[in-house]
Amino acid sequence: MIKQYVRLGTLYFVLLAIFTVGRWVTGVRGVPYDRGRDWFSIVIMTALSCLLYAAFTRRWLGYKLFPAVGLAMTLGFVSQVVIFTATALSYALGIDTYFSHPTALNVAAPIPFGEAMIRRASGLVGNTISSGIIGGLGWALGGLLPEK
Repeated sequence: MIKQYVRLGTLYFVLLAIFTVGRWVTGVRGVPYDRGRDWFSIVIMTALSCLLYAAFTRRWLGYKLFPAVGLAMTLGFVSQVVIFTATALSYALGIDTYFSHPTALNVAAPIPFGEAMIRRASGLVGNTISSGIIGGLGWALGGLLPEK
């Protein structure tokens, strides 16, 4: 099933790469976080993608609930791995990016690498689960789409 999820997710993975590069560039170029964070929000893109992918796969590929949720969780997990990795690279390279910004880490001030990675690891779990829940909602809404 994972192979099929990866094949279906190709467009999503291209968008994820674009959003990741966009997030890096806007942060490194000095665009204030409060002004530019929504331009390339990986979390928002992931949530919308999970909703739409689950809806479309239900209606047009005949996915049942759990395969649609699995697809959404796969998309969410890959996104979180990208965020985790980008955060680690930001710290390792000593570059201020949107991935290492305190607001992105839900803190008021900069934090050390270890604490940031613990926060990102919790996001890896929590946001993967959230993606599954959103996928379940998308699957439910998929019944509203027209037939093939």
